[in-house]
Amino acid sequence: MEHEIDAIIESILFASGDPVPAARLAALLDVSEDEVYASAQRLADAYSYERRGFRLLHLEKAFQLCSAPEYGEYVRRALETRKPSKLSASAMEVLTLVAYFQPVTRTYIEQIRGVDSSYTVGLLVEKELIEPCGRLDVPGRPVIYRTTPGFLRAFGLTSLDELPPQDSLPESSLFSGTEPGEMQLVLPDV
Repeated sequence: MEHEIDAIIESILFASGDPVPAARLAALLDVSEDEVYASAQRLADAYSYERRGFRLLHLEKAFQLCSAPEYGEYVRRALETRKPSKLSASAMEVLTLVAYFQPVTRTYIEQIRGVDSSYTVGLLVEKELIEPCGRLDVPGRPVIYRTTPGFLRAFGLTSLDELPPQDSLPESSLFSGTEPGEMQLVLPDV
């Protein structure tokens, strides 16, 4: 039965292309979420051990198949895509703020940064690294933002708990009140 569950989960993840919540897989297979997590771990271990061309990603409470990073250049060339552009320093500043303080409003981001961040927030939404997740219950009802599974995937994180603790950030970092442009970020380039 274990092998069949593994094969079904593998098939669903392959066909989906997007992250599939563990709870949904458990309901579809009429098994516990623990069994889904165990199956996903078996699959991930097998793919890694066999040096397969794809990997199983664990993103918060969901799973997704993706190509193995060591073969990324071949995939890009085969699909004639270019390497994704790196994020600017201002985009990294905004992304860092959202990651550590989510959910946040654009106004909050602008107060911390000291500059208009409309364009940068829009860019990060377009790149699917952040997303609107509701509205703040104050006059004007501003949109609040959070990170997405795409953010976790881009930075190789399973969950936000893997972000470095704020107190480990350099003294001259975004969180110590330095001037915009002098801020040092802890997240790697995307």
